[in-house]
Amino acid sequence: MTHSMCGSGARWCARADAMFDVPDMHVLAVAIDDRQRLVLTVESGQRQHGCPACGVLAVGHGRRVRVLHDAPCFGRVTLVRWLVRVWRCLEPACPAGTFSEAHDLAPPRMVLTARAVRWATDALSYDDTTVSALARHLGVDWHTCWDAVETEATARTDDSARLKNVKSVGVDEHIWRPSRIGVDRAVTIIVDLTRDQDGCLHARLLDAAVGRSGTVYKNWLDTQPGLVAGVETAALDPFRGYANAIRDGLPDAVAVLDAFHVVRLGTQVLDEVRRRVQQDTLGRRGHKDDPLYKIRGLLRHGVEHLTERQQAKITRCLQHGDPDGEVNLAWQCYQQLRSIYHATPATGRAIATKILDSFPSCPIPEVARLGRTLKAWRAQVLAYFDTAGVSNGGTEAINLIIEKVRRLAHGFRDFSHYRLRIMLAADGRRPYRLRPAHA
Repeated sequence: MTHSMCGSGARWCARADAMFDVPDMHVLAVAIDDRQRLVLTVESGQRQHGCPACGVLAVGHGRRVRVLHDAPCFGRVTLVRWLVRVWRCLEPACPAGTFSEAHDLAPPRMVLTARAVRWATDALSYDDTTVSALARHLGVDWHTCWDAVETEATARTDDSARLKNVKSVGVDEHIWRPSRIGVDRAVTIIVDLTRDQDGCLHARLLDAAVGRSGTVYKNWLDTQPGLVAGVETAALDPFRGYANAIRDGLPDAVAVLDAFHVVRLGTQVLDEVRRRVQQDTLGRRGHKDDPLYKIRGLLRHGVEHLTERQQAKITRCLQHGDPDGEVNLAWQCYQQLRSIYHATPATGRAIATKILDSFPSCPIPEVARLGRTLKAWRAQVLAYFDTAGVSNGGTEAINLIIEKVRRLAHGFRDFSHYRLRIMLAADGRRPYRLRPAHA
């Protein structure tokens, strides 16, 4: 850029400075190099500086060029040639001698500007991208990009304010190294399920710890006394280890069994009864023309979602493939279990109480086993109706985000790297849609 001055005698261009948008930094020249990178030559407006060692006013001692990589601009890799001013202390006894100016543009010995580091960290938080892609846009090596992002991400995730005002938590396990055999292939994730003043849930990941056990969850809770004091409800899957951790680590919180997993237990029982009857009647697994095999998917649907034609198909196939009515009874029990979460709180509690009292004595062994399981979780099942429907749905949504991060990165080998990446991606900062996508 040959004519960069704003008026005769002006040293800096105000318009170029406004586009660069760094306080007290001024653009001297703009060029495109032979690698099609945007190169900006800048200097600070600093005129005086005191010696950091003795405080005596220093004098200029020339400049040196420091090359930095900035956030991409106009679709190009952007370099900043910073003409760093060198100062010399006039005090003969001062040990400082000469020193370079400092600016918020970039910390000492950094290749990336502070703005580039924030841009890359925000991209990992808001966008579904990878460190390799960001390094390519910045024009640096993967390690250079990640080393800078890691420092910024650590500062963000270590902020104690993240754990304030948490009133509801969820816990779940996640497999972070599917191909690995051993105890460290699973992690326990803790999610904030607190609703806002409008009752909307914006789930966010609080932390992840190696291992899947109640001890792992309890140890993490022991390190967060400030969070524990404010938690009122805790959602969990039907895993006794997590239940024990909540009992010991969150004594004042109400444990709530996740509705999805309760219904899932009913789905598994229904499938088990259908397969057993199939084997008892035909002596083999189901084929595509077998009556019970034809309706294996329809049986899992809620009866309120079935059309008349689908209901007729179920009735017809049960008449031909279920001579003793066991599948039909198991299906009725499954529909009854589903209905507790589709009714009003009072009606749902009444149905749930009836199920907890009647299922253990059911003549079908699979349903009786389900009844004993639910009876063991009676307090957690009924707590759903006392907590305005607290569930682990937000935790499962965070699990999907974590899985996407793992797929984009083609897996991880370093847990500390993995933890930072998923905490950035699932920190709850992504804006939520205010209207449907297809409105």
